[in-house]
Amino acid sequence: MDLEAAHGAGAPAKQQKRKRESWGASLLLAYQSLGVVYGDVATSPLYVYKSAFAGDDIQHTAGNEEIYGVLSFVFWTLTLISLLKYVLIVLRADDGGEGGTFALYSLICRHVRAGLLPGGGANGDDELAAAAAVGGKGGDGRRRRDSAPAMSRLRAMLERYRVLQRLLLLFALLGTCMVIGDGVLTPAVSVFSAVSGLELSMEHEHHKYVQLPVTCAILIGLFALQHYGTHRVGFLFAPIVCIWLLCISIIGVYNIVHWNHHVYRALSPYYMYQFLKKTQTGGWMSLGGILLCVTGSEAMYADLGHFSQSSIKIAFMSVVYPALVLAYMGQAAYISQHHSFENSYHIGFYVSVPEKLRWPVMVIAILAAVVGSQAVITGTFSIIKQCSSLSCFPSVKIVHTSSTVHGQIYIPEINWILMILCLAVTLGFRNTKHLTNAQGLAVITVMLVTTCLMSLVIVLCWNKSIFLALGFLLFFGTIEVLYFSASLVKFHEGAWVPITLSFIFMIVMCVWHYGTIKKYEFDFQNKVSVNWLLNLGPSLGIVRVRGIGLIHTELVSGIPAIFSHFVTNLPAFHQVLVFLCVKSVPVPHVQPEERFLVGRIGPKEYRLYRVIVRYGYRDVQKDDLEFEKDLVNSIAEFIRSGDSDHNGILDDADKSSEKVSSVSNGIPLWEEDGEHDASPHQEIDTQIAAPNQKKARFVLPKNAQVDNEVRRELQELMDAREAGMSFILGHSYMKAKSGSSFIKRIVINFLYEFLRRNSRGPSYAATIPHASTLEVGMVYQV
Repeated sequence: MDLEAAHGAGAPAKQQKRKRESWGASLLLAYQSLGVVYGDVATSPLYVYKSAFAGDDIQHTAGNEEIYGVLSFVFWTLTLISLLKYVLIVLRADDGGEGGTFALYSLICRHVRAGLLPGGGANGDDELAAAAAVGGKGGDGRRRRDSAPAMSRLRAMLERYRVLQRLLLLFALLGTCMVIGDGVLTPAVSVFSAVSGLELSMEHEHHKYVQLPVTCAILIGLFALQHYGTHRVGFLFAPIVCIWLLCISIIGVYNIVHWNHHVYRALSPYYMYQFLKKTQTGGWMSLGGILLCVTGSEAMYADLGHFSQSSIKIAFMSVVYPALVLAYMGQAAYISQHHSFENSYHIGFYVSVPEKLRWPVMVIAILAAVVGSQAVITGTFSIIKQCSSLSCFPSVKIVHTSSTVHGQIYIPEINWILMILCLAVTLGFRNTKHLTNAQGLAVITVMLVTTCLMSLVIVLCWNKSIFLALGFLLFFGTIEVLYFSASLVKFHEGAWVPITLSFIFMIVMCVWHYGTIKKYEFDFQNKVSVNWLLNLGPSLGIVRVRGIGLIHTELVSGIPAIFSHFVTNLPAFHQVLVFLCVKSVPVPHVQPEERFLVGRIGPKEYRLYRVIVRYGYRDVQKDDLEFEKDLVNSIAEFIRSGDSDHNGILDDADKSSEKVSSVSNGIPLWEEDGEHDASPHQEIDTQIAAPNQKKARFVLPKNAQVDNEVRRELQELMDAREAGMSFILGHSYMKAKSGSSFIKRIVINFLYEFLRRNSRGPSYAATIPHASTLEVGMVYQV
């Protein structure tokens, strides 16, 4: 803003134009967010009243205290949780534009060095995460000075006590597991509830033979089409949800005007008191169904990376919130004037729809349910990708279904697991009562986790008063604990499903994280001294052949044990050696110009380099050809810049490390098969291209000063590039040390090894040609 203000008299006009453009962009994003973010919460009127009146908890009586009380609870829950908590407060806690449980966790870890993840602020990798946080889109990673002693004590406790750091990670993983559970339950609940309109649209009892097969067929089709991605039909999502919201709003207004225009009085909190006073325990237990009115609220925060805060706020406050309030009021108005239902299970959405409109409304409802389910499934893929990139979930195949739309991914293994589980709960329960009980517990648990993590963000990241954080925690925590207790009491009526799923996923995540940490610690403790390398001489005691050898390692400093294992068993190695470390840091994105950190190991004549490549948990890793070219360009720029003169050995043999520097723009590398035309730039070119190989040349700036030594090193790098790259990957087998506890032997020898054998290798290794790959096996005694 200050820079724009200095542009002179034209600045106000430019600012006004830019403001108009930003408003236009926000409105467009707000429209698009309706199809991606709000499909789940928009379809909640299909099952909220049915879930509240299901079973024998409460009965609809002539006095209407029950229906008015439920409406009052729905209105205030939607207002306090969705509007006040998420839209007005939680959305501000973005991690470089990203949202979700892991975004809150990484935000806290960057401010409080409480991370336990390799590359995320532990085990010597603090500088990687901090540098990425400051330079990338990860937000402000710098630690601010605490403004109160209470904050200092809280920060010191989190940084000092390992057990608190583990509890923080477990808490974040619990929320993540419940989100995955929601990915199983939401499609089943939404589609089953939409299809339940057949109860009133078909003859008596006939719907029982149609409803379940139709629901299963829609669910199978939904999951089977995931691998095509949503970018081809995504443009239809927003219109479908818009039509659905318009439809329920009009029906709501019609019911209010036609049946009970005084229903607005039930919005008073007094009716909540009357409801609980009359129904007592039954009313408290029915809260497990009422809380479903806010299902999908977490999606507003989780999908923050796809949109902006302003667009999500505009869409919710101007379209979604009014439409939902009208829909719930309309249903309550109709039900308050009708008391002759066959049973309380028929109290729901479709009974309040005029009979002539039920079929078209049901078609729109099914489409809206599919859209809402699609958003939840995509969100599940996204959060599993985040967990995998931060070493909290086994490596899985990630397919990017769109080259233009950010975040559109598909994970085959997870997709089929979700489909099987979704069909299992649908066929197992066969009604929305048990399904909604299960979904309610998953939804409220995620909200509780968000509330607790958010209270830490208020203190540690926003530097607000600890009393403000406690007020936030107590106010929203009290409301959510009330709903949580009402959901938990229905453990035997479906609520056991998310607990079981979360328990299984939690075991998988904890075992994988524990094994990854132990593997990293073994690498860190057994790395080879740099002095050992120096004593070998420039030839490393072996024959150096043409080519570039990329040795993958998890270490950001030192020589991995796998290298000494290799050179003691093979008599030759490449003329250029690169120790490649690919790190996922706990920030959403790392800017391309700050992705590569390059350093030198030993003197220049050794031709040994270290390259650290950093990716955020939302970044898309490049394919192998583009990655290879960027890697060589970065090394070449490092050589040309002369920084290598200052990157040597700093410490003794036991604590040896090398300086690495960020390479913003590498030297352009042109590769071609034939002769090339003259260029106005300086070129360092190889004289002879090998048969069937591309000719490589670096293009330097025209006025660049390059001495003979640098030119010779660049020439050798090009020669090695033309000869090709070989990738040396470590293949580790984990075994618990003799004398380890029984639990550790089970976890390492069986559970972790089972997950490792059945998971995929590193994502960057998936596209490497097999002819260029060499795996070196080692047994890790941890």
